[in-house]
Amino acid sequence: MEREGTIDASAVLVGFARALRTAGVDAAPDRVQAFLGALGLLDPGVRSDVYWAGRLTLCGNQDDLERYERVFAAYFGTKAEGAPTWSTPAPRLRMVVRDAGPVPPTATRSPEDAAVPTATLASSTDVLRHRDFAGLTAAEREQLRRLLAAFRLRGEVRRSARRHPARRGSVDPGRTVREMLRRGGEPARLRLHARAERPRRVVLLVDVSGSMAPYADALLRFAHAASHGTGTEVFTIGTRLTRVTRELAHRDPDTAMAALAAAVPDWRGGTRLGEMLRGFLDRWGRRGMARGAVVVLLSDGWERGDPALLAAQMRRLHRLAHRVIWANPRKARPGYAPLAGGMAAALPSVDAFVEGHSLAALEQLAAVVRGADP
Repeated sequence: MEREGTIDASAVLVGFARALRTAGVDAAPDRVQAFLGALGLLDPGVRSDVYWAGRLTLCGNQDDLERYERVFAAYFGTKAEGAPTWSTPAPRLRMVVRDAGPVPPTATRSPEDAAVPTATLASSTDVLRHRDFAGLTAAEREQLRRLLAAFRLRGEVRRSARRHPARRGSVDPGRTVREMLRRGGEPARLRLHARAERPRRVVLLVDVSGSMAPYADALLRFAHAASHGTGTEVFTIGTRLTRVTRELAHRDPDTAMAALAAAVPDWRGGTRLGEMLRGFLDRWGRRGMARGAVVVLLSDGWERGDPALLAAQMRRLHRLAHRVIWANPRKARPGYAPLAGGMAAALPSVDAFVEGHSLAALEQLAAVVRGADP
């Protein structure tokens, strides 16, 4: 007979694996199955068991360890009164394997550790993933910021013109001839090469006008996490167009947000999407920033200017970009229809129209940017 709460705990653990994938950890389905299988032998209600089972099964390389630490702390919460006081392990995988050998469970668990169920630790996070940013409390916003800091955003993979040595592919004449010359002209094994793959550039245009005030902070923190180590370009749009990629380069999110606030003069002002988009295309589109890129507009679509201008600039953008994605925080509201002048004018040139009001919506947006079907 199953214990009460087992299904909920499994859902929470699968949600944790989903958050790891969003942060860039290659938590493939086979690794998730190994994770759940390991917890079947341990206790999914104990924080340390969940930590070690996930770390040893879901992390595949050195880069995954730091991301795992951030996501685990954000998803299951930091230390609090009554929480277990196990120390953070060393970031070397061989040390983890050596130190995490079979130990009698009763010899290492404190009463507090055994008393805190995993489902309880993460249930608030699972609920928070679907909460609208506009209705969050101060404590929930702080928890949201920790989760957003773990985000990673990569564009859809494309094949580049460069080639690299490969086991399968076309014959590489240069390397094959050089190998034959090294052998004194004797026949040699054919050398092969294939086109390299790399993610497309991602460009984020974040609306910071007054109508977007309840969502701007969360979306800009999402942009901050997305821009690190990925080459993502970030602009704010309102009554002015401001490139803020350099301000968001600060590793600390709060420092980056303070630098961004000082650099953006039109915070919570009006909205002239058509003029801002024309400015972006005239100055940056010609330089190739938008050409072949995945361009994401995060806006509610309210336009004080001429909707016909926005429609024309969206057509220009659609011709340049590989994909145009529009994330609207108000799309999830009951009865919403894209009837506002700006949104209605832009939609014919949008490849994917998605929500942008919650953490789960941003996870879906990240999947669409990677090429998933919206």
